[in-house]
Amino acid sequence: MTRKLISSGSPLEAQYGYSRAVVQGDWCFVAGTTGPNPDGSGFADSVVEQAQNAFAVVEKAMAAEGFELKHVVRATYYITDAAYWPEIQPVLAAKFGEIRPASSCIICGLVNPAMKFEIELTALKG
Repeated sequence: MTRKLISSGSPLEAQYGYSRAVVQGDWCFVAGTTGPNPDGSGFADSVVEQAQNAFAVVEKAMAAEGFELKHVVRATYYITDAAYWPEIQPVLAAKFGEIRPASSCIICGLVNPAMKFEIELTALKG
């Protein structure tokens, strides 16, 4: 079974030794992905914007090997404050309302204090 590493182009991937996603057969494992501004200017103050940005990154990485959100079977969300949960629910519903993967949400600290949201996905084609 061929293993394919997918990069988002971030220099952090090589620096910290990870891939944005790894495809193995019909499986795609997407690393924890935060939502920086697309122009590289840091992170929006809005958790909603960060969630939308994170989804843009993961969808692009998955598409590199023919995966789509409809293939997602597992999603884990990380937020830094429980108060963000109701704010991001519309974003999650828009992306996964019909797909409804098994999911969890964890309240935790992230490596950069400006980060408020992170997503990790597992997808299966076939």
